Amino acid sequence: MGFQKFSAGSRIRAETVGICRSRRGKRLAAYWPALYILHMNTAIYARRREKVREQLRARGLDALLVCNAANRFYLSGFELHDGQCNESSGRLLITADGKDRLCTDARFYEAARRLWDEERIFVYAGDTWEQLRVFIRDATRGVTGFEADAVSCRVFRKLGLPLAAADGLVECLRTVKEPEEIAALEKSCALNHTLMTQVPSLLVPGRSEAALAWEIERFFRENGASELAFPVIAARGVNGASPHHEPSEEVILEEGMPVLVDCGARLGRYCSDQTRSFWLGAAPSREFSTALDSVLSAQAAALESARPGMSGAEIYASAFAFF
Repeated sequence: MGFQKFSAGSRIRAETVGICRSRRGKRLAAYWPALYILHMNTAIYARRREKVREQLRARGLDALLVCNAANRFYLSGFELHDGQCNESSGRLLITADGKDRLCTDARFYEAARRLWDEERIFVYAGDTWEQLRVFIRDATRGVTGFEADAVSCRVFRKLGLPLAAADGLVECLRTVKEPEEIAALEKSCALNHTLMTQVPSLLVPGRSEAALAWEIERFFRENGASELAFPVIAARGVNGASPHHEPSEEVILEEGMPVLVDCGARLGRYCSDQTRSFWLGAAPSREFSTALDSVLSAQAAALESARPGMSGAEIYASAFAFF
């Protein structure tokens, strides 16, 4: 977290999948509920799967069962938000012989075939894991890697197949961003930064934390974001010291106090995340100004020290050492 001063900035307009208008005539991004399909060249996903295939061969694995939703999207372009923690919109089976399969249920078949060869889509119904067990058994000959962090003990026992934990196999690829991903991240972060230049105009005495959070979400959506990266945190005074504070309708902004804003938007399927503290009123307190200058200096020191190959912990240590 850090403090930062901002001057007024201009609004930006981002590309959207579709456009509709609110009652006030403002442009709003229009999306199918819970359905987000990245219009990225399918060759990118195929290239990523080939990198996974290389690792499968190196580890002596015949296949990889991908259950993590983010990994499934990264490798296939197929993304439907899982409705709840015990529900999945689909799995991906990557095989060493190149005969990859996208597995989903009938509700999502139409969405799947927009991105995937119909002959490579496996539709399950009823007892999902029993059908997947038979499908994987027939599609593979050796050991199948699986994401232990995304599969329960019950499912592991039910599959009853030659399995080996292969956590991190996809994540190690995702760590190094491709040019297309970097461009998407830059756009998402630019929207977040523009929002932060607008926050001072949203800090109105008498407005509740919850109302401020809504104004921030509305700004994101009116400027092309498909959704929030996470619920907006808008915290007055001491509430700013509470991690993941939930904005309240009862807590009202007043002059002469700090206001913390922690928010992020999802634009082009990539998320941003920024935290800033603002002063509501004409003259910030000496304590606030001192903290602001110190954190800005620590941030500058961390940025100056950043080099390829460094870990996040090492960069953090550069900032922490300043204090």
